[in-house]
Amino acid sequence: MSSKIILIHPPIVKCSEPPAGIAKLSACLHANNIHHEVIDANLEGILFLLKNASAENPATDKWTTRAAKNLERNLAALRDADTYQNQSRYQRAVMDINRLLNAAGKSYNADISLADYQDKRLSPVKSADLISAAERPQTNPFYPYFQHRLINALEDNPDFIGFSVNYLSQALCAFAMIGFIKEIQPRQKIILGGSLITSWIKLGATQNIFGGLADEIVEGAGEQRLLELIGVKNGLTNCPPVYDDFPIDKYLSPGRVLPYSGALGCYWRKCAFCPETAEGNAYLPLEVSQAANELQKLTRQINPTLIHILDSSISPSLLSALAQESPGAPWYGFARITKHLADEDFCLSLKQSGCIMLKLGIESGDQSVLDQLNKGIDLSMASAVLKTLKKVGIATYCYFLFGTPPENEGSALKTMDFVTRHHDCVDFLNLAIFNLPSRSVEAQNLATHDFYDGDLSIYRNFEHPIGWHRPSVRNFLEKTFKKHPAISSIIRRTPEFFTSNHAPFFILNKS
Repeated sequence: MSSKIILIHPPIVKCSEPPAGIAKLSACLHANNIHHEVIDANLEGILFLLKNASAENPATDKWTTRAAKNLERNLAALRDADTYQNQSRYQRAVMDINRLLNAAGKSYNADISLADYQDKRLSPVKSADLISAAERPQTNPFYPYFQHRLINALEDNPDFIGFSVNYLSQALCAFAMIGFIKEIQPRQKIILGGSLITSWIKLGATQNIFGGLADEIVEGAGEQRLLELIGVKNGLTNCPPVYDDFPIDKYLSPGRVLPYSGALGCYWRKCAFCPETAEGNAYLPLEVSQAANELQKLTRQINPTLIHILDSSISPSLLSALAQESPGAPWYGFARITKHLADEDFCLSLKQSGCIMLKLGIESGDQSVLDQLNKGIDLSMASAVLKTLKKVGIATYCYFLFGTPPENEGSALKTMDFVTRHHDCVDFLNLAIFNLPSRSVEAQNLATHDFYDGDLSIYRNFEHPIGWHRPSVRNFLEKTFKKHPAISSIIRRTPEFFTSNHAPFFILNKS
């Protein structure tokens, strides 16, 4: 067909691997012979800022001067497996690179890191601020990058330009780019999609809220709607991702990373305060045989160093399929605590299939809290799982959540006790403070107020029913939990900024 589409992944998210959502859209367009271009503006923009930061803003301190001098060396280090055998070398490379990004944002009143973007004047949860970002694109720190990139892209007169916005850290940059496009080509049709846009649609957002900047906003998986917009009927939509159009060797990881999703949504969907349930998101898994076959085919095509399975929680059936037949490369992903993972033979099969690490949402070390949150987790089972995974050599990245409505400080101390008792089985930690989804059913029983001052805020603040408020939770985490010697050593080895995306490389590349 004669249609032309450009798909854009805007800054800023971790640039350790290509974006899987756009790769799925690209696959759909390839399958239906639709001419299109993929732009990873996140990776391109970050590399542009890094290489121009020192030239445009000469450093006045020793750290930034050193970071600028060693930039190419540090970028090469993050792409070198040997770096991940040396924690201090890795840490130095990441912190120096991040220093340059931060310096690049200062004159624009923006805080930029390798994992986040915050504007000191504009909020991504205020539609008026998103419109303001679009009205003044030159005030965005990525403007020197995207003005030339987008002018070149527009020379082909695309029918549509689609932006995939999945995180708040992408929103302001996406709208600055959209504003620039509309400034030089007012009739250009813009499509907005991605998981953040889907959440906003659930809140009641329409394209009207964005001041006419978006011609179409798409909820959920966008393949079908994209084909409809360009007039394709009965087109192919169920296609494995295609990464041919991504600069797959330029991401900041030691080798190619293959992101793959075997399902949309979560198969458990019973947790209290769950955003998936609050937004009414369905669980849409691929047939297990299809997912396993696609993984093996993609592995042969791409020859990845690592496979990242993106599912909210890998289903027991898919885990079983992976245990029976390896996808052909080391892999990791999120899994629920189940009896499967307490079975040594099963876990040994996972290990032999290439499973290098599992992310586990344990959430609390207090059984009463877990029961009230309907997590479906038994702590004795969690203990058995951690010990079994340790025994067979599968690393664990454990997630704990603090400040939930049923938790108090005593409960948090039980969590600390659980972690310390299992410190030799926990390789990495993610510690988070609870955010209340604004649309959750349970929120109706709590006294709530605005978490952010904005009409697009997905979360609400709340009066904790037993007085365990956020400042107290944060104080406990910083001054008590993280200070415990058994826990602080785990935190020190958890990769800065890249977190779970880089953690498997430290296991994979152990000497």
